[in-house]
Amino acid sequence: MVRKSQEWPDEGELIVGTVYKVLNYGAFAKLEEYQGKEAFIHISEVSAGWVKNIRDHVRENQKIVCRVLRVNPKKGHVDASLKRIREDQRTKKIQHWKIEQKAEKFLELSAKSLDKTLDEAYDEVGYEIMDIFGDVYGAFETAADEGAESLTEEGIPQDWADAITKVAQKNITPPEVHINGYVDIETFVPNGVEIIIDALKAAEDNGDAEEEIKVQCVGAPRYRITVKSTDYILAEKALKAAAERCIAVVEESEGNGSFLRELDD
Repeated sequence: MVRKSQEWPDEGELIVGTVYKVLNYGAFAKLEEYQGKEAFIHISEVSAGWVKNIRDHVRENQKIVCRVLRVNPKKGHVDASLKRIREDQRTKKIQHWKIEQKAEKFLELSAKSLDKTLDEAYDEVGYEIMDIFGDVYGAFETAADEGAESLTEEGIPQDWADAITKVAQKNITPPEVHINGYVDIETFVPNGVEIIIDALKAAEDNGDAEEEIKVQCVGAPRYRITVKSTDYILAEKALKAAAERCIAVVEESEGNGSFLRELDD
Protein backbone atom coordinates (compact mmCIF):
# COMPACT_ATOMS: atom_id res chain seq x y z
CA MET A 1 0.00 0.00 0.00
CA VAL A 2 1.33 3.43 -0.98
CA ARG A 3 1.17 5.73 2.03
CA LYS A 4 0.61 9.43 2.58
CA SER A 5 2.25 11.58 5.22
CA GLN A 6 -1.15 12.86 6.38
CA GLU A 7 -3.82 10.71 8.03
CA TRP A 8 -6.80 11.87 5.98
CA PRO A 9 -7.21 13.14 2.40
CA ASP A 10 -8.28 16.72 1.74
CA GLU A 11 -11.63 17.71 0.28
CA GLY A 12 -11.34 17.90 -3.50
CA GLU A 13 -8.35 15.53 -3.57
CA LEU A 14 -8.25 12.65 -6.06
CA ILE A 15 -7.87 9.27 -4.37
CA VAL A 16 -7.33 5.69 -5.51
CA GLY A 17 -9.44 2.95 -3.99
CA THR A 18 -10.39 -0.70 -4.37
CA VAL A 19 -14.12 -1.42 -4.27
CA TYR A 20 -14.93 -4.13 -1.73
CA LYS A 21 -18.70 -3.82 -1.37
CA VAL A 22 -21.45 -2.75 -3.80
CA LEU A 23 -24.99 -2.15 -2.53
CA ASN A 24 -28.07 -0.80 -4.29
CA TYR A 25 -27.54 2.67 -2.85
CA GLY A 26 -23.75 2.99 -3.19
CA ALA A 27 -20.32 1.42 -3.05
CA PHE A 28 -17.52 1.18 -0.48
CA ALA A 29 -13.84 1.26 -1.39
CA LYS A 30 -10.67 0.80 0.64
CA LEU A 31 -8.25 3.67 0.08
CA GLU A 32 -4.88 2.65 -1.39
CA GLU A 33 -2.98 5.65 -0.02
CA TYR A 34 -4.55 6.04 3.42
CA GLN A 35 -4.12 2.95 5.56
CA GLY A 36 -7.29 1.78 7.29
CA LYS A 37 -9.48 4.38 5.59
CA GLU A 38 -12.37 3.83 3.19
CA ALA A 39 -14.55 5.86 0.85
CA PHE A 40 -18.30 5.70 0.29
CA ILE A 41 -19.66 6.59 -3.13
CA HIS A 42 -23.41 7.22 -3.11
CA ILE A 43 -25.31 6.04 -6.17
CA SER A 44 -25.99 9.68 -7.10
CA GLU A 45 -22.20 10.24 -7.37
CA VAL A 46 -21.47 7.18 -9.51
CA SER A 47 -22.35 8.59 -12.92
CA ALA A 48 -23.49 11.84 -14.49
CA GLY A 49 -26.42 9.99 -16.10
CA TRP A 50 -29.24 8.01 -14.58
CA VAL A 51 -28.01 4.83 -12.91
CA LYS A 52 -30.44 1.96 -13.33
CA ASN A 53 -28.10 -0.69 -11.97
CA ILE A 54 -25.09 0.46 -9.94
CA ARG A 55 -23.21 -2.75 -10.84
CA ASP A 56 -23.11 -1.61 -14.44
CA HIS A 57 -20.70 1.11 -13.24
CA VAL A 58 -18.78 -0.35 -10.29
CA ARG A 59 -17.96 -3.86 -9.16
CA GLU A 60 -16.13 -5.59 -6.33
CA ASN A 61 -12.28 -5.59 -6.56
CA GLN A 62 -12.33 -2.77 -9.13
CA LYS A 63 -9.66 -0.08 -8.84
CA ILE A 64 -11.27 3.36 -8.98
CA VAL A 65 -10.22 7.00 -8.88
CA CYS A 66 -12.65 9.37 -7.22
CA ARG A 67 -12.82 12.88 -5.80
CA VAL A 68 -13.18 13.52 -2.08
CA LEU A 69 -16.39 15.37 -1.24
CA ARG A 70 -16.35 15.25 2.56
CA VAL A 71 -14.07 13.81 5.22
CA ASN A 72 -15.68 12.12 8.23
CA PRO A 73 -13.07 10.97 10.79
CA LYS A 74 -15.74 9.81 13.25
CA LYS A 75 -17.16 7.27 10.78
CA GLY A 76 -13.67 6.39 9.54
CA HIS A 77 -14.39 7.05 5.88
CA VAL A 78 -14.78 9.79 3.30
CA ASP A 79 -17.65 10.59 0.97
CA ALA A 80 -16.42 10.55 -2.61
CA SER A 81 -17.59 10.95 -6.18
CA LEU A 82 -16.83 9.02 -9.35
CA LYS A 83 -18.63 11.40 -11.66
CA ARG A 84 -16.86 14.62 -10.65
CA ILE A 85 -13.62 13.74 -12.38
CA ARG A 86 -12.42 13.95 -15.98
CA GLU A 87 -10.89 11.01 -17.80
CA ASP A 88 -7.52 12.75 -18.17
CA GLN A 89 -7.48 13.38 -14.39
CA ARG A 90 -8.27 9.73 -13.75
CA THR A 91 -5.46 8.59 -16.05
CA LYS A 92 -2.92 10.98 -14.54
CA LYS A 93 -3.80 9.93 -10.98
CA ILE A 94 -3.48 6.23 -11.77
CA GLN A 95 -0.11 6.81 -13.44
CA HIS A 96 1.16 8.75 -10.43
CA TRP A 97 -0.11 6.08 -8.05
CA LYS A 98 1.70 3.36 -10.03
CA ILE A 99 4.91 5.39 -9.91
CA GLU A 100 4.55 5.74 -6.15
CA GLN A 101 4.02 1.97 -5.86
CA LYS A 102 7.36 1.53 -7.60
CA ALA A 103 8.92 4.11 -5.28
CA GLU A 104 7.68 2.20 -2.25
CA LYS A 105 9.44 -0.91 -3.58
CA PHE A 106 12.61 1.17 -3.88
CA LEU A 107 12.19 2.37 -0.30
CA GLU A 108 11.74 -1.21 0.86
CA LEU A 109 14.95 -2.24 -0.94
CA SER A 110 16.78 0.66 0.71
CA ALA A 111 15.47 -0.41 4.11
CA LYS A 112 16.48 -4.02 3.53
CA SER A 113 20.06 -2.95 2.80
CA LEU A 114 20.09 -1.39 6.28
CA ASP A 115 18.41 -4.41 7.90
CA LYS A 116 15.26 -2.38 8.50
CA THR A 117 11.60 -2.92 7.65
CA LEU A 118 9.40 -0.84 5.38
CA ASP A 119 7.52 0.47 8.43
CA GLU A 120 10.82 1.62 9.93
CA ALA A 121 11.72 3.24 6.62
CA TYR A 122 8.53 5.29 6.62
CA ASP A 123 8.94 6.27 10.27
CA GLU A 124 12.62 7.24 9.93
CA VAL A 125 12.72 8.92 6.50
CA GLY A 126 9.69 8.07 4.34
CA TYR A 127 7.24 10.66 5.60
CA GLU A 128 10.02 13.22 5.86
CA ILE A 129 11.07 12.88 2.22
CA MET A 130 7.42 13.14 1.18
CA ASP A 131 7.27 16.55 2.90
CA ILE A 132 10.57 17.64 1.34
CA PHE A 133 10.28 16.27 -2.21
CA GLY A 134 6.50 16.02 -2.60
CA ASP A 135 6.47 12.23 -2.81
CA VAL A 136 8.75 9.23 -2.34
CA TYR A 137 9.64 8.91 -6.03
CA GLY A 138 10.76 12.55 -6.09
CA ALA A 139 13.46 11.75 -3.55
CA PHE A 140 14.73 8.75 -5.51
CA GLU A 141 14.68 10.71 -8.77
CA THR A 142 16.68 13.53 -7.18
CA ALA A 143 19.17 11.07 -5.64
CA ALA A 144 19.64 9.30 -8.97
CA ASP A 145 20.43 12.59 -10.67
CA GLU A 146 22.31 14.53 -7.98
CA GLY A 147 23.65 11.90 -5.57
CA ALA A 148 23.40 11.33 -1.83
CA GLU A 149 24.42 14.88 -1.01
CA SER A 150 21.09 16.13 -2.37
CA LEU A 151 19.40 14.19 0.46
CA THR A 152 21.82 14.92 3.30
CA GLU A 153 21.54 18.63 2.51
CA GLU A 154 17.84 18.30 3.34
CA GLY A 155 18.59 16.63 6.66
CA ILE A 156 18.28 12.97 5.62
CA PRO A 157 20.71 10.78 7.65
CA GLN A 158 23.82 9.71 5.75
CA ASP A 159 23.11 5.97 5.96
CA TRP A 160 19.64 6.40 4.49
CA ALA A 161 20.89 8.86 1.87
CA ASP A 162 23.54 6.38 0.72
CA ALA A 163 21.08 3.47 0.65
CA ILE A 164 18.45 5.43 -1.27
CA THR A 165 21.00 6.74 -3.76
CA LYS A 166 22.40 3.28 -4.44
CA VAL A 167 18.93 1.89 -5.21
CA ALA A 168 17.97 4.98 -7.22
CA GLN A 169 21.04 4.97 -9.45
CA LYS A 170 20.57 1.26 -10.12
CA ASN A 171 16.88 1.49 -11.01
CA ILE A 172 16.17 4.97 -12.39
CA THR A 173 17.40 6.02 -15.81
CA PRO A 174 17.64 9.81 -16.22
CA PRO A 175 15.24 11.12 -18.89
CA GLU A 176 16.82 12.03 -22.22
CA VAL A 177 16.26 15.32 -24.01
CA HIS A 178 16.72 15.48 -27.79
CA ILE A 179 16.71 18.84 -29.56
CA ASN A 180 17.61 19.84 -33.12
CA GLY A 181 18.80 22.88 -34.99
CA TYR A 182 20.15 23.62 -38.48
CA VAL A 183 23.16 25.46 -39.83
CA ASP A 184 23.35 26.73 -43.39
CA ILE A 185 27.05 27.07 -44.24
CA GLU A 186 28.88 27.78 -47.49
CA THR A 187 32.29 28.89 -48.68
CA PHE A 188 33.70 29.38 -52.14
CA VAL A 189 37.42 29.05 -51.53
CA PRO A 190 39.32 26.30 -53.44
CA ASN A 191 39.55 24.04 -50.36
CA GLY A 192 35.92 24.64 -49.44
CA VAL A 193 35.11 20.96 -48.92
CA GLU A 194 37.83 20.65 -46.30
CA ILE A 195 36.60 23.82 -44.60
CA ILE A 196 33.05 22.46 -44.38
CA ILE A 197 34.33 19.17 -42.94
CA ASP A 198 36.38 21.04 -40.33
CA ALA A 199 33.33 23.17 -39.45
CA LEU A 200 31.13 20.11 -38.91
CA LYS A 201 33.83 18.46 -36.78
CA ALA A 202 34.02 21.64 -34.69
CA ALA A 203 30.27 21.48 -34.13
CA GLU A 204 30.50 17.91 -32.81
CA ASP A 205 33.52 18.63 -30.59
CA ASN A 206 31.89 19.31 -27.23
CA GLY A 207 35.01 18.85 -25.15
CA ASP A 208 34.43 17.14 -21.81
CA ALA A 209 30.76 18.12 -21.59
CA GLU A 210 28.22 15.29 -21.18
CA GLU A 211 25.94 16.44 -23.99
CA GLU A 212 26.20 14.27 -27.11
CA ILE A 213 26.26 16.17 -30.43
CA LYS A 214 25.79 14.74 -33.90
CA VAL A 215 25.69 16.46 -37.29
CA GLN A 216 23.91 15.16 -40.39
CA CYS A 217 23.68 16.54 -43.89
CA VAL A 218 20.14 17.47 -44.85
CA GLY A 219 21.15 18.73 -48.27
CA ALA A 220 24.02 21.16 -48.77
CA PRO A 221 24.32 23.86 -47.59
CA ARG A 222 22.00 22.75 -44.73
CA TYR A 223 23.14 20.49 -41.88
CA ARG A 224 21.16 19.25 -38.87
CA ILE A 225 22.71 19.41 -35.40
CA THR A 226 21.19 17.05 -32.83
CA VAL A 227 21.96 17.35 -29.12
CA LYS A 228 21.18 14.61 -26.58
CA SER A 229 21.27 15.49 -22.88
CA THR A 230 19.56 14.85 -19.55
CA ASP A 231 18.91 18.57 -19.04
CA TYR A 232 16.93 20.78 -21.42
CA ILE A 233 18.70 24.03 -20.54
CA LEU A 234 22.15 22.47 -20.97
CA ALA A 235 21.02 20.96 -24.28
CA GLU A 236 19.94 24.38 -25.54
CA LYS A 237 23.28 25.90 -24.57
CA ALA A 238 25.20 23.05 -26.22
CA LEU A 239 23.19 23.39 -29.43
CA LYS A 240 23.81 27.12 -29.68
CA ALA A 241 27.52 26.69 -28.92
CA ALA A 242 27.86 23.92 -31.54
CA ALA A 243 26.28 26.11 -34.18
CA GLU A 244 28.53 29.03 -33.26
CA ARG A 245 31.68 26.85 -33.50
CA CYS A 246 30.61 25.56 -36.87
CA ILE A 247 29.79 28.98 -38.32
CA ALA A 248 33.01 30.51 -36.93
CA VAL A 249 35.19 28.04 -38.88
CA VAL A 250 33.38 28.86 -42.11
CA GLU A 251 33.48 32.62 -41.58
CA GLU A 252 37.23 32.48 -40.91
CA SER A 253 37.56 31.21 -44.50
CA GLU A 254 35.52 34.03 -46.00
CA GLY A 255 32.37 31.94 -46.00
CA ASN A 256 29.07 32.59 -44.29
CA GLY A 257 26.62 30.72 -42.14
CA SER A 258 23.36 31.00 -40.22
CA PHE A 259 21.59 29.04 -37.48
CA LEU A 260 17.95 27.98 -37.29
CA ARG A 261 16.43 26.34 -34.19
CA GLU A 262 13.95 23.57 -34.98
CA LEU A 263 10.71 24.04 -33.05
CA ASP A 264 9.86 21.34 -30.51
CA ASP A 265 6.68 19.30 -30.95
